[in-house]
Amino acid sequence: MNKNDLIVAVAEASGLSRTDTTKAVESVFETITATLSKGDEVRLVGFGTFTVSKRKASTGRNPRTGEPMTIKASSQPKFKAGKTLKDSVN
Repeated sequence: MNKNDLIVAVAEASGLSRTDTTKAVESVFETITATLSKGDEVRLVGFGTFTVSKRKASTGRNPRTGEPMTIKASSQPKFKAGKTLKDSVN
């Protein structure tokens, strides 16, 4: 399922127009993104938690030349599924 499929499914389930559903889905994604970019977490009870994980700088190797190289520190978004979501999949 891609974003357009999600919008269609939500529109059918909620009875909203596709335009209103598109705005709602986009707003949810934008809000989650903005919250994570501030370093906060988004906790949706029963569904899961979106968090930001910090990666330290490290040393790696260039696969072509074998030369050592520095990998910069970065922030990575993470998602941990909640119990209700896990139970519904299994």
